[in-house]
Amino acid sequence: MNPADVAQTAAAAASHDVSLWGLFWAAHWVVKAVMLGLVSASIWVWAIIVEKIIMFRRTRNQMDRFEQVFWSGQSLEELYRTLAQRPTTAMAALFVAAMREWKRSHETASRSFAGLQQRIDRVMNVTIQREVERLEARLMVLATVASAGPFIGLFGTVWGIMTAFQAIAVSKNTSLAVVAPGIAEALFATAIGLVAAIPATIAYNKLAGEVNKIANRLEGFADEFAAILSRQIDQQGGAHDQRAA
Repeated sequence: MNPADVAQTAAAAASHDVSLWGLFWAAHWVVKAVMLGLVSASIWVWAIIVEKIIMFRRTRNQMDRFEQVFWSGQSLEELYRTLAQRPTTAMAALFVAAMREWKRSHETASRSFAGLQQRIDRVMNVTIQREVERLEARLMVLATVASAGPFIGLFGTVWGIMTAFQAIAVSKNTSLAVVAPGIAEALFATAIGLVAAIPATIAYNKLAGEVNKIANRLEGFADEFAAILSRQIDQQGGAHDQRAA
């Protein structure tokens, strides 16, 4: 390469701003739109991650406190009166739903206990499902960004590379100083896509596992509480049959 070509290449390289901000402003408007969308998705992902971490930590602490009160020997009726108006935890909501169904059947004129165990199990299962749905809210956003983010970034890269090669064809200059900035602008979109997708993937797997742990804990408490109510149903059902006889 003669000195004139070297000077031209150096001048072309110096005229391009290769900083991240410079790459963004030099990109095609389609690539800019892709980048802005991915940055917005990344901010949304981190907002969901922080919210879910706080929610799950608070839920676990509340469940710990409720179990301490529940197994402390306090009367179930007293605990129900305390929590009936406003259950404060997922486990408290499960307890209140079961006790409410128990009291409805117990306070009827006939005091029929037929099918009461099945009804209690049903309302507890519905309550668990509602709590799991509440915990899983917006987790699909993480899954969507995790799966689609790299492909959206790749779309921006492909579009940027097409634009770069069109510019090369028009200028008829294939020097590295001309090619490199356009390729860098295009690859920047893929990098942003990965920055959005990688935390979303890790967070989704971790948070989904936390939801399963909380759901299993609720189901375990539901089984224990159902056994307690089942013994009372058997006792009161037997006493009712003796009076009827």
